[in-house]
Formats: sequence, C-alpha cells, structure tokens
Amino acid sequence: MLRLVIRRLLQLIPTLLGLSVLLFLWLNRLPGGPASAILGERATEAEVARINRALGLDQPLYVQYWRFLKRIGELDLGTSVQTGQPVWDEFTLRFPATVELSIAAMIIAIAVGVPLGYFAARKRGGWLDVTAVSGSLVGICIPVFFLALILKGVFAVELGIFPSYGRLSTGINATEITGFAVLDGVLTGELDASWDAITHLVLPAITLASIPLAVIVRMTRASVLEVLGEDYIRTAESKGLKRSTVRGRHVLRNAMLPVVTAVGLLTGSLLSGAVLTESVFSFGGIGSFIRTAIDGRDYPVLVGFIMFIAIVYVLINLLVDVAYSLIDPRVRVH
Repeated sequence: MLRLVIRRLLQLIPTLLGLSVLLFLWLNRLPGGPASAILGERATEAEVARINRALGLDQPLYVQYWRFLKRIGELDLGTSVQTGQPVWDEFTLRFPATVELSIAAMIIAIAVGVPLGYFAARKRGGWLDVTAVSGSLVGICIPVFFLALILKGVFAVELGIFPSYGRLSTGINATEITGFAVLDGVLTGELDASWDAITHLVLPAITLASIPLAVIVRMTRASVLEVLGEDYIRTAESKGLKRSTVRGRHVLRNAMLPVVTAVGLLTGSLLSGAVLTESVFSFGGIGSFIRTAIDGRDYPVLVGFIMFIAIVYVLINLLVDVAYSLIDPRVRVH
C-alpha cells in the first residue's frame, strides 16, 4: 500500500508542473499583460512599465517562470487586487465553508444514490427503477442555479422551514476553532450553533448534491446490473450462500469500483463548481469569492484558485486509488 501511495505521489509531480506551465503562459498572454489586468484598460504605458518592473515581468521568461514556481512552492499566491489581502489568507478563510458544503452534498449524494441505484437494479423494470432513472435524468438536466432558486423560494421564503442565506443566523455566538461551523459547535459544546449551521447547510447541500446524486444513481444501477450477470454470482447463489452474503460480499463490493471513481471525480468538481450555489445562498465560501474575482478581473485570485483546485483533484485521485486497492487488492500489483 505504501509503495502504491508513493508511486502515485511521484506521478502527480509532472501533472502539477505541466499545469504550472499552462498557467504561466496564460498569464503572459493576457490582453495587455497582467499589468493591464491589474491597472485596468485605461492604464498608461508608464504605469504598465512600472508594474512590469515591480512584478519582474521585464525579465526573461525562464527567470519569470522560476520565480513563479518558487512563489507557489512558498504558498505565496500574490495579493488580491480587490481586498488587498494575500490570496492564501483569503483561501484559508473561505476554504472551510466550501469544504463543509461539499462534504454535506456528497454525503447526501452517496447516502441516497448508492442504495437507490442498487435497489433500482435489483427491481429492474419496476416502479422504483423507472422512478430512479427518470429522477436521475431530471437531476442531470436541471440547472443548479435554477434548482437553488426554487428550493430557496419554496422552503426558505414561502414556508420558512430553512434559512435562506449565510452559514449562521444573526445573534448566534459561535466560537470558531477550525472554521467548520458544524464541527466547531460540537467541539465547543455549542450544540445550538452546530444545529443552526446544519439548518443553513440543508438547502445549498441538496442543490449541490443534485447532479452527483443523479450520476451516482445511474452509475450504481448500471454497475450492479453488470455484476448480477457475472458467472461468479450465479455460482455463489448455486452454492447456497446466504442472500445477504452474495449481495454484500460479491455484488455490492464489486459494483463499487466504478462508483468510487465517479465519487472521486464528483467530489473534485463540487469544490470547483460551488460558485453558483454559494452565490444564491450567500454562503461565503471560495465559490462566491471566485465569482467576485471573475467580475473584478482579480487574476492573482484566479491563478491561486486554479492551482488550488488542481492540487485538490490530484489528492482526491490518490484517495480513489487507495480506495480501489482496499476494495480490490489486485489493483496494488499494477
């Protein structure tokens, strides 16, 4: 297992280096250059030259690229044009909110999607199968922002069951330790704050979980149907094994391999795709910050975000490989 992890980590190095090259070239090919992006379209040539000297953009490309790599290695992602604060500090401030929302969404997607896909496959052609397939199509097709507005309008504005914005209600005195509102409430014993944070998570988490849920349902259903047709399943049943043993040890475990891959990719996409959801519910995570950065052409923030999401993706892929090896030990030999 350790050799597998080390091998996968070494394979990530050229991936991140390649991405850094693309990012560096993108920065140097911006219309007018990064200086014009920072100063605005009406910047004078003298102002652009001054910024270029200050940023070292008048140096040869290989010197600029080395400095670019060095800054990334030191977690120096530059300074936000909008807030004037270091980009890394801005990310660490908002990152827990996005992670908390993404985890909640993925818990919903897995907890509902895997059982629903499994039983839909077991009852193929029945009402549950038809409902699951139809519902998954709706979940994939409906735009996330549209679903967010519907849920917010019905359950927050009309019925008043859940809060409509933010992470905590006004007047809740919560002690912040980790930045994860639910976890902080548990650690400090402030269960009222923890419950309040959960109620704020419900609507955005359901919204963000809609597409992953639909994908997991269809993936689980297709994988279970494929496994049910394998010879070793019929052999296990003919030997008189308990139905629960066949379903758990043979069917579900082998069907989970492609589902684990889908979950890994979907988790990475949640972190990068929470922009619209966080904007509708004013959740205060990385997503809403990135939307503001796009509107304000805050390129240091965008570069930091792209590198950050790339690192998250490769680490999630590593976890997927580890999970693969735990489900199917034959993977470890490859």
